[in-house]
Amino acid sequence: MLTQGKNMIRSIKAGVAYFALVFGAGFILGSVRVPFLVPRLGERIAELVETPFMFVVVLLSARFIAKQFALPATVSVRLATGFLALGLLLAAEIVLVTALQGRSLGQYIASRDPVSGSVYLAMLALFAFMPLIVTRVWPAHAPSGQERV
Repeated sequence: MLTQGKNMIRSIKAGVAYFALVFGAGFILGSVRVPFLVPRLGERIAELVETPFMFVVVLLSARFIAKQFALPATVSVRLATGFLALGLLLAAEIVLVTALQGRSLGQYIASRDPVSGSVYLAMLALFAFMPLIVTRVWPAHAPSGQERV
């Protein structure tokens, strides 16, 4: 039972760190996308151009937090980490949209481009599952003590 409690605390810390890394990178990329790419390329293309960069951020962040917090390779711990981070990300986005942009959540959802919005939803799912995915693709502790690539 003590191990479960430690894993839960570890998962919470990792989830908060994972959220912070990805949210921070997204904030930085967004501050480039909105003033520089959107006026030249339009909202859809600008968001689609940003997506591969965010995918790399999500992947590297998930690998980093798994290693940094020594997350056990169990499905429950990895999914708890990813879904906590997703919840924090969605909460932050809702706060930013409603408080800073003065729009309701409904207005924000209705304003999303159908193509880039669908890609964004897929990226949110990948974000939530990435701590588990990196366990399956790059186990944190291979038998030799070296990470498998």
